[in-house]
Formats: sequence, structure tokens, C-alpha cells
Amino acid sequence: MNEEKLSYKDLLNGSIPPWVMRFIKDTGKGINQFEMIKDKDTVLISASGGKDSLALSLALSIRRKWLPIDYRLKALMINWIEHPIEEGYRQKLYQFFEDLDIEFEMVDEHQFPASFKGEFNCYLCSRNRRRILFDYASRNDIRLIAMGHHLDDLVETSLMNMCFRAEQATMKPVQEFFGGKLFVIRPMILVHENVTRRLKDMYDIPAIKPVCPYDQTNVRARLKPIVKELCHLDKLAREHIYASYDFPSPLKSSKESK
Repeated sequence: MNEEKLSYKDLLNGSIPPWVMRFIKDTGKGINQFEMIKDKDTVLISASGGKDSLALSLALSIRRKWLPIDYRLKALMINWIEHPIEEGYRQKLYQFFEDLDIEFEMVDEHQFPASFKGEFNCYLCSRNRRRILFDYASRNDIRLIAMGHHLDDLVETSLMNMCFRAEQATMKPVQEFFGGKLFVIRPMILVHENVTRRLKDMYDIPAIKPVCPYDQTNVRARLKPIVKELCHLDKLAREHIYASYDFPSPLKSSKESK
């Protein structure tokens, strides 16, 4: 029999074990290193409902209580019409974000829009999700979109680009769009995936696995065991790959130019 999970409300009330504190501080380290969020900013969290985006929401909410600055948090979740989220989970998600003092909205969208002309792959799905997020941010005058990507995502993206596209490229901690009108930020860029997994396993965070037709067969999923093997050879393999990039911060540059 599985042990009953701890309540995430304990974390909100200040009962934070050392490993969760490290997770929150590592998230803060990523934010500070690239000057992602400043006073009075509004941050739109891309909430898939999975463990990573909910862990990010938790970290941003708790961290906000400790800072001398204040920022507004909103979260947008896309409910794919072809694979709707069960009503029971919807209520749990609304309650979760209310407890975190984060404005939460769920929008119904087609995962397979007519514009795909019957095609579907990871690239098209990602582009469709990004379009919806960007349109929402533009309508609501929001400049920052926070994604739940972590260090493992960066490493997997690096390997995909090097091995299959002959490119030395990866996802950036801060990515600029439309000449600085919008920025995608990745506060958990220094966090290992096993931390967000442990958070989901130990606490009653209402994480759901988003429906993906290629979940276990896409290249990213196949690279996960390879990354694990690399880390058996050197436990800092992820960090070494991250350190091989020289990431500028467009947000920092725009601030310095003023």
C-alpha cells in the first residue's frame, strides 16, 4: 500500500524540508542569474498540468513571499478538446492555483487544428501551443511567459540538435520574440528533473500527464536513458553540457541599454 502523500499546503505554510528549499533556491538562482523577473512584472506560467509546470508554479509562489519585490503571477492551461481534462482534476487544479495565489485560466483549444491538414508531430504540437500562449499574452499585455523546462530538457535538446541536426544549439534560459515585445523565461533551467518528480511523488500536487500520442516513442523520450548513462560516467554531465553554452540575457541587455 502506498503511503499517503504530504500536503503541498505544508510548504505554503513554511514547513519546507531542505531538499525542497534547495529546489526553490536553485529556481531563484536561475531567475537572478539572467534577471528574468523584476518588480511589478506580470508572469504568465505555461501550465500543462504536468509535474514540471506545477513545481514551477509552487516555487514562484513561495519565493515571492520572501522577496523585497512583488510580481504578479498568472497561469494559463490549454485543455485540448480532443483529450479533455476530467472535471475532478479541473477542480483540483483550480484549488491548487487558488492556494498559491495565482490567477488561473483554462482555455479549450483543438490539438489537431484544420491548419495541420491531417499532419501531426511534436514540432506542430509545440508550435500550436506556443501560438495560443503568445496570443493570450498579447491580448493581456503580458511580456513574460514562464515555461517549466529544466536542466534535463536543455541537455536532451542539445543532444537532439547535435546528433540529428548538426547544430550546436539548445533552449535558452531567456528567449526573445518579436523584437523584445515578448520573452520566454525558464526559471528551472538549473534544476534536475528528478527533483520535480520527487516533489510530485511526495506531495499531493494535482499533476496530470498531458496526452501525447508520441509520449514514449519520440526522440526526447529515447534520449532520457542515454542522459542517465552519461551521468553514470560523470555525475555532472548535465552541468557540463549547460556550461558549454555562453547564454546572454536579452532581458539584462535591454535593461542596461536604457
